[in-house]
Amino acid sequence: MTTEEPEGGGHATAIREGELAAKFAGVSLIGFATDAILLHIGIASGIEPAWARVISLTCAMQVTFLINGLGVFRTLDRRHWLAQWGRYMLSNGFGNFCNYWIFVTLVSTHWRIIADPMVALCAGAFTAWMINYCGARFFVFGKVKGVLATVLRKPAA
Repeated sequence: MTTEEPEGGGHATAIREGELAAKFAGVSLIGFATDAILLHIGIASGIEPAWARVISLTCAMQVTFLINGLGVFRTLDRRHWLAQWGRYMLSNGFGNFCNYWIFVTLVSTHWRIIADPMVALCAGAFTAWMINYCGARFFVFGKVKGVLATVLRKPAA
């Protein structure tokens, strides 16, 4: 599956977009698991949660870049991988900055449940998912024109 607009118009495009989002969500779960495992290992090793999160999140971004580029959007190639990687790090960096900011903010509250690093990880990851999907879909791997044309198309009366 590519990110090109499929034949068949709006309905087919909406279905393909849903399929891409579902696959991206699956890859996000792999990234989340990578992040959570490395965060847990980092904290268990004595690293402060905020610094352990920087390490775990950076590693998770590399894993999701490869899987999304090769498996979900299928547009990663040898000639353009560095530019795509740069755009992915930029767009997902923004989403993950929001993710990290939420994490650090919640952990720093020292409130009984909310300050738990795993609860804070879930809250930050959930918020960042949409930011990261839109960045990957439109800025890194996809073409905006076909999707916007479908979204902005007026429904038949």
